[in-house]
Amino acid sequence: MVKEIILREDIIFGGNSPFVLIAGPCMIESEKLVMETAAIIKEITEKLSIPFVFKASFDKANRSSIYSERGPGIHKGLEILDQVKNDLNIPITTDIHDASQAEIVGGVVDIIQIPAFLCRQTDILVNAAKTNKIVNIKKGQFLAPWDMKNVVVKIEESGNEKVLLTERGSTFGYNNLVVDMRSLPTMREFDAPVVFDATHSVQIPGGLGTSTGGKREFVPYLARAAAAVGIDALFLEVHPDPDRALSDGPNMIKLDNLEEFLKPIVEIDRLIKGKSK
Repeated sequence: MVKEIILREDIIFGGNSPFVLIAGPCMIESEKLVMETAAIIKEITEKLSIPFVFKASFDKANRSSIYSERGPGIHKGLEILDQVKNDLNIPITTDIHDASQAEIVGGVVDIIQIPAFLCRQTDILVNAAKTNKIVNIKKGQFLAPWDMKNVVVKIEESGNEKVLLTERGSTFGYNNLVVDMRSLPTMREFDAPVVFDATHSVQIPGGLGTSTGGKREFVPYLARAAAAVGIDALFLEVHPDPDRALSDGPNMIKLDNLEEFLKPIVEIDRLIKGKSK
C-alpha cells in the first residue's frame, strides 16, 4: 500500500483513502468564473463525499500559438486563487513554469503542480521541493512511467517526501496521445500516490493548427478505467461552457455534467478499495 500524504484531515492522498478530485477550469479566465465554478464543484463533491482540491492556471506558458490567451499572470492569478481558498475553504493548486515562481506560489497554494513538459527540469523540481508543499508532477508525454523514479528522487533528495505523480497520456505518433494504464501501478511502486488526468489524456496536441484539440467524449471511459486500476486522485478540467473556454475547451468536462460523470467513478473506487457506502 502506498504511503499517505495528508493535506488536511479530510483530504488524504494514498493509503486506502477515497480518491481526491483535483478540478477546475484550465485557465483563470476571470474572478467570477473561478469563484462560481469552485463553489459549484464544492457543492457537488460534498454531496458525493469526494475530497476536493481546486485547480486553475494563472499562466498557460506553453500555448500552441503566440496569439493564444495565457491568463492573468502570477500576481492577479494567485490573488484569485487565494480568494477561493479563504472564502470557500477549498485547498488550491496551480502550476509553475520556472524555478523563480516556486517560492511565491508555494506561499499561497497547498499543492505545487509541475507541468508535464517541465517534469525533468531539476531547478524547478528542487525549488518546488524546498517550499515543503505537496508537489504534483505530471509525467511527460515523452517519458516511460519508470523514468519518473528519477524525478521522485530529485524531490526527495531536496528534503521533501510529499510527491504525487500524474499520468496524462503518452505521445503516440503525430498529434495524438494514448494512455497505458500500466503506468499507474508502475509509478505507485515509487511509494508516491498516483493521479490520473483524464481530460489532458484526450488531447490532440496541436490538432487544431494554432491550438490543441481534444475528444472529450472519451474522458468518462478513461476515468472509469483508471479508477478500476486504482488511483489516489482524479484530475479533471471543468468549465461551465467548454466550447467557449479560452484554453483546452475540446477536452474539458461541462460543469453541468460533472455530478453524473463522478457517480460511477465513486462506486468503482469504493469497490476497488473494499469500502462500503
